[in-house]
Amino acid sequence: MMGIGFPELMIILVIIMIIFGAGKLPEIGSAFGNSIKNFKKSMKDAEEIQEATNIESTEAAEASENPSDSESSEGEAVTNTSEPQENK
Repeated sequence: MMGIGFPELMIILVIIMIIFGAGKLPEIGSAFGNSIKNFKKSMKDAEEIQEATNIESTEAAEASENPSDSESSEGEAVTNTSEPQENK
């Protein structure tokens, strides 16, 4: 099996410390943590947008299936309120 165990992980950490130095490790860790946080936030936002799109498409499909409901609300008489009307 190709699992990463404790000895392999320690070797990787030692190599990283040699390359970047002990002073840079907190900065690298912080940047890595911020990257993960931003990734999770963008995934959550994408899921919310997807859910909103699904809800809108479902509502549109229901409206097209029941045209009598949409016609009754759209077919009401609209009066022009810009000009006053006189009763004769």
